[in-house]
Amino acid sequence: METLAAGAQRAAPARLLMPGGDAAAPALRRTFRSAFRWTYRSPYAVTAILLAVAVSVMVALNGSTLLFSLAMAFRNVHWGIVPALAALSVLHYVLAAVTLRGAAGHRLPLYTTTLAQFTAAAANRVTPGGLGAVAVNTRYLVCRGIPLSRAAVAVAVMQVVGVPADLLLMGVVLGIDGGDGRMLGALGAHAARVTETLPPWPVLAAVGVVLPAAFLWGRRAARSAAVGRTLGGLTDLCRRPADLALTVGASAATTFVMGLAFALSVLAVPGAAGPDDTVALVAAYLVGAAAGAALPAPGGLGSTEAALVAALAALGIAAGPALQAVLLFRAVTFWAPVPIGLMTCRTLRGGDVSPAPAVPGGLGTRV
Repeated sequence: METLAAGAQRAAPARLLMPGGDAAAPALRRTFRSAFRWTYRSPYAVTAILLAVAVSVMVALNGSTLLFSLAMAFRNVHWGIVPALAALSVLHYVLAAVTLRGAAGHRLPLYTTTLAQFTAAAANRVTPGGLGAVAVNTRYLVCRGIPLSRAAVAVAVMQVVGVPADLLLMGVVLGIDGGDGRMLGALGAHAARVTETLPPWPVLAAVGVVLPAAFLWGRRAARSAAVGRTLGGLTDLCRRPADLALTVGASAATTFVMGLAFALSVLAVPGAAGPDDTVALVAAYLVGAAAGAALPAPGGLGSTEAALVAALAALGIAAGPALQAVLLFRAVTFWAPVPIGLMTCRTLRGGDVSPAPAVPGGLGTRV
């Protein structure tokens, strides 16, 4: 976290040791500046180039199978549902911006903060564990006039608050008797099968190794300065009940909106499910997304798709419609925002923005 936050500040030009001597360093810096300047002035061209590279990589690694599956996912869908799916995707980023505003304690402009969330999503596509979004949001807060240390704490608080918010949402959704409680029943049956098939000694040995290691790592992390600053930020947020409620509620709402989008994606595939299965489909998304995020892949790419298909299979949905629904969902909510994020990266330029007014008692007013 400290390394990413340090990169949010404007770096000082470094002396480059090159065969050509010190004279080569200014020329190289001018080349980089020209490249970055061209990127800002030609976002559409950069987006088109990156999309072409992405498609070429997909074809080189997977052949035409993946592209054919994507085409099949859009062939027979109910197109009347797709605009609502896109609207929910945009609402997800608006709620993410509201979450950041609450955690920062500043009256950040909602429009530019939402655009920054698109850029954060694009950064997450190439970095594991959400590190890209952490760096982008920290940089954005610095551009809005918030000191670097407070910006890093606000982003860390935003990430930490999201965990209990999502767990609370999962408990509420799984507790609702939607679709005859099929998702909860499927999870119980799957856990019972795993318990019956796994021998006890390897499990006990793994637990005996993992738990002590986790305890030692957690004790060491609890003594670090970064954790101390994050706990201080959480304490500061708890002293602002309105911002705390806004942060927790908006964080849970972002996940819930994506669950609704996933349910709509399944409903858009003919014969996959019916409207009565909406709550069960939202529960399937919460379980599948949590399982997919457990692997440190950039954006959960691959693991999330597999987990979501498995969650739909647990509800009795056939593999073909389940795969089509997941591909439609990921295409609209995962890949479609990437070009927007690349074109809105200008929100990370700090030269033309004014400091955001601080909420009384917020991070911006504390020493």
